[in-house]
Amino acid sequence: MLGKPTDTRRVPLFGMRIDALTMDEAVARLSHWAENRDAVCRYVVTPNVDHAVILRNDQRLQAAYRDASLVVADGWPLVLVSRLLGQPIPERVAGSDLVPELLANADDRHPLTVFLLGAAPGVADRAASRIESQWPNVRVVGTCSPPMGFENDVVENAAILHQVADANPDVLIIGLGAPKQELWIHQHRRQVRAAVAICAGATIDFLAGEKKRAPRWMRRVGLEWCHRMLADPRRLARRYARDAWVLPQLVVKDLLARSAR
Repeated sequence: MLGKPTDTRRVPLFGMRIDALTMDEAVARLSHWAENRDAVCRYVVTPNVDHAVILRNDQRLQAAYRDASLVVADGWPLVLVSRLLGQPIPERVAGSDLVPELLANADDRHPLTVFLLGAAPGVADRAASRIESQWPNVRVVGTCSPPMGFENDVVENAAILHQVADANPDVLIIGLGAPKQELWIHQHRRQVRAAVAICAGATIDFLAGEKKRAPRWMRRVGLEWCHRMLADPRRLARRYARDAWVLPQLVVKDLLARSAR
């Protein structure tokens, strides 16, 4: 079990304020929050370049990021740009790594209960079985694979919130994809009965073995995006091309804003 969390600075970048934390520091903070609940669910967002591109013109997503309890850099480009601008973020803290590290941090004295929200039908159940097999101090107290368009259905949302409340987990792992997951938790954070919610993208699929992560060496050198694009080129090639075009513009904009201060 990691020690108590320490206060950290936040780095302004691309309209976000990113917590300058290492993986161990992020896990320590989430573990502390899981044991010490606040009146309102604390939630975590994990931005990458694509999130930064979307955020430019999306006021609802800007609000979701502004109110997040923890913002950690999922993408290597954000870490590299922060260093270029002289306010370095120590390392990448990807959601798909943060969740397993948090689960692994549970021990006999500090067990963890988890609810999985997202992924296709049956996937979260497979993830639950693998989680409890790999991490004996973690108990999955509920899963839910919501139907398409559920976020606009008052009745469906109420049912999901009731299901989470009944389970009363320490951690709610939300795998709905961006920006849906961030907008959903921001809208419902006062109704969510969990200590912490983590917007974790495809993490439930990874935990279930439904999708494969890039090899560790590719993640270490910042090439996970390449692995993901080769695995799903029809969905991701256009997105990555757009992000590569917009990223330099975001960097120049940040540089000009800083020089004008």
